[in-house]
Amino acid sequence: MESPHLYPTYPRPDLLLERGEGWRVRDAEGREYVDLIGGIAVNALGHAHPRILAAISEQAGRMIHASNLFHHPFQEPLARRLAELSGLARVFFCNSGTEAVEAAIKLARARARARGEPERTVLVALEGSFHGRTAGALSVTWEESYRTPFEPLLPGVRFVPAEDEAALRDAVRPDTAALLIEPIQGEGGVRVLSAGFLAAAREACDRAGALLVFDEVQCGLGRTGRWFAYQDAGILPDLACVAKPLACGLPLGALLGREETAGYLGSGRHGSTFGGGPLACRVALEFLDVVEADGLLERVRRTGEGAFALLRKLAAQNGAIRQARGRGLMIGIEIDRPVAPVIDALRGRGWLAGSCRERVLRLLPPYTIEPEILERFFGELAAVL
Repeated sequence: MESPHLYPTYPRPDLLLERGEGWRVRDAEGREYVDLIGGIAVNALGHAHPRILAAISEQAGRMIHASNLFHHPFQEPLARRLAELSGLARVFFCNSGTEAVEAAIKLARARARARGEPERTVLVALEGSFHGRTAGALSVTWEESYRTPFEPLLPGVRFVPAEDEAALRDAVRPDTAALLIEPIQGEGGVRVLSAGFLAAAREACDRAGALLVFDEVQCGLGRTGRWFAYQDAGILPDLACVAKPLACGLPLGALLGREETAGYLGSGRHGSTFGGGPLACRVALEFLDVVEADGLLERVRRTGEGAFALLRKLAAQNGAIRQARGRGLMIGIEIDRPVAPVIDALRGRGWLAGSCRERVLRLLPPYTIEPEILERFFGELAAVL
């Protein structure tokens, strides 16, 4: 179906998905699978959630798109909710996580010029980082194989090892516009950064006058059992990037920022044709309501704690499992072999899982997943290994 016309950017299995409900999906031949990758952390409420379907249907019948030339009823209320949940006062809406990162980079450099510091252009990021595929976001992404085919990218980027506070302090200097960090590195292997390292990042930025940017595109909006992963560390960034689950599969991302950053993205400085449209914002408000009304943050914490307890027990019994990492329902399982054949075997048994790095199995199930489903999966994983 795809080879004659699509660019071959995705190596996909021969699997044609047609329907989904809750944590289950069905292929064109009627086979069912348990979806534990969740659209790569997008389908936080699972598939076909009735309140999301109702919101989409109702709003699509009223207005899908209006552009940002005019007001609509849902953008400001959504911005207010995100500000209240995050502790960050300002919001810019876009279409994706990588666009939120681009906005953060532009704001950081615009801030430097506005403050009379044109030499403050350097961006600092971490080894193992992934911030997106556009030119700016790719420039601060660690993996060379992602960057090399498209170079030259943005100049003035420094990478430092995660958890190396001395290297961090040395890299964040008066020429630094921003430091970008994923509090939990997703593509880098589901690696949780310590509260101490995040505090050191805050201190380094304050000392050098740089902006601290937390990329919570994958780990934010409830995935860890809190609205934002940085809340576990008690560290407030200057900017935060979110996207994936925000509009339950409709394209919507957001850059959140402290009040003092508001003037650096003034009129005409940045924009988005589709970002923050009425349909996506209406659905995002419904998503936030469902998470709160159904107590899903607490559920994610409980289910995640149970899952990691089971994984520790399984690792003690099965030497193929090297380490389990993550928080809440952001789970990485490092094994002793390439993960691709394991994923293929699991799919043959009716389980859809993902990967990051060559040997890490990645699970990003919906917040509504039952603990018994994960327990069954771990049994299947042990059998496959």
